[in-house]
Amino acid sequence: MKISVKYSVLFGLILFSFSAIAAPNKATNIILILADDVSPDKFGLYKQAAAVLTPNIDKLAHQGVAFKTAYATAMCGPSRVQLMTGKYANSTGVYHNSIWLENSHNNVYSNFDNFAIALKKQGYASAITGKWHAGNQMPYEKELAFDEYALWVNDKHAHDMGDKTVFNGAYEDQKTPSRYWHPSYAVNGKRLKTKPTDFSLDIEVDFINDFIKRQSKENKPFLVYWPTVAPHGARKGMPTTPHRGDVGEMGKTNKKETAARFDALIEYLDYSVGQVIKNLEELGELDNTVIIFVSDNGTAVTAKTRGVERGPQVAAIMSGAGIKSRGLSNELTDFTDIAPTIVDIASQGRSKVRYDFDGTSLYAYLQGETDVHRDWIYGYISGSQIFRTKTHLLEVVNPMLGLPDGRLYSTGDNRFQQGYQRLKETDINYSKAMGEFTPLLQKFSALSKEHPYFSTKKGKKFVKEYLRSKSKNKHLYNHKDYKFYDES
Repeated sequence: MKISVKYSVLFGLILFSFSAIAAPNKATNIILILADDVSPDKFGLYKQAAAVLTPNIDKLAHQGVAFKTAYATAMCGPSRVQLMTGKYANSTGVYHNSIWLENSHNNVYSNFDNFAIALKKQGYASAITGKWHAGNQMPYEKELAFDEYALWVNDKHAHDMGDKTVFNGAYEDQKTPSRYWHPSYAVNGKRLKTKPTDFSLDIEVDFINDFIKRQSKENKPFLVYWPTVAPHGARKGMPTTPHRGDVGEMGKTNKKETAARFDALIEYLDYSVGQVIKNLEELGELDNTVIIFVSDNGTAVTAKTRGVERGPQVAAIMSGAGIKSRGLSNELTDFTDIAPTIVDIASQGRSKVRYDFDGTSLYAYLQGETDVHRDWIYGYISGSQIFRTKTHLLEVVNPMLGLPDGRLYSTGDNRFQQGYQRLKETDINYSKAMGEFTPLLQKFSALSKEHPYFSTKKGKKFVKEYLRSKSKNKHLYNHKDYKFYDES
């Protein structure tokens, strides 16, 4: 029987509508990018004096939201654990790269939920690339169970994975393989054979883009965790980037050159982020992807390991599918919020599983369902605590170093340590302002020198160094270039 064009078109539309209904919507893809050792003031979008050119990262902020005040911790290990588990150190025991209490180095992911496992249960394919440095439990083990990985590894890690081949690349020192040119990476159990002209960020981008292409072809939602090796300062001078001349030397450089190379690495990281975004766009996945860009702690020397606000203050940008465009925001967030947010993005806020996170999901704020997020955030490093509300800052609460009450400031709507006013016990508003923090100080007690850990060999060694005058002064005060407020 011959069917007219009119009815054949109608029949086709009906079939299309049924197929559209029958085909399940794919869950939102998630890419979490973690920059290494860099304060937010280095990114152009925050409009600070130290900023460099970061157009791709800036665009994410303009299309989504960037938090002016976001806290991690002031050191990479505890920040990365906090990011994965959504828990503070008072729960996990991870206060510092040298302070992992109660065997947490070996069991933190056995003891606490993490976003990788949560998304695996929701059917996501997952991959990780870059620097791990978040405990002895590795990303591919059952407690985290990333499906694929391309990790910067040392010889021990490579051998533990079963690859006994001798690495013939560059070394930063006698034990640490290069993180930039001619680097050491393990890809799904096999050590990658790199050349002198191979650069780490290119390896990471190629791995990510290949993973995304394969998942897109299978129409499977994906999670990419990208704790990149950059722009971490070099231990013995920093190599240049592919956008800044030839392969750099591993030898010492002068202060000016080291700073220039650090800026160049930030710019190349931005370029690399742009390459991943371009790939998502070409595959038609960009509109169904949320990109979260954060850094793990403040810049080395000027912020990292310090108990002042610059220590834990990090970049925090969220953009993509379903996220309301807000630009720069005065709302507060910290790393415990990331895991519950990722779970909610994956489930569209309808997760049937209740996870034990300390943080609060940003989902409602990102979706535009509310214009406020939370009243306080919490940062820490070793024996120091830093608390923040929208109008006040309490930093370096540290009984171990003789500051049990810390230093209190009225900030108003000011951010980035500019315009802060010191409040002392004799000030009329001191008690009222301190009252905002009293419940938090009671809930999250500071790490004390009486803790059993400090009776161990490692603990005694840590305290001895911690109490040295030079170390103490660095920890309790801002770097000379960032003394914007009263620290007397």
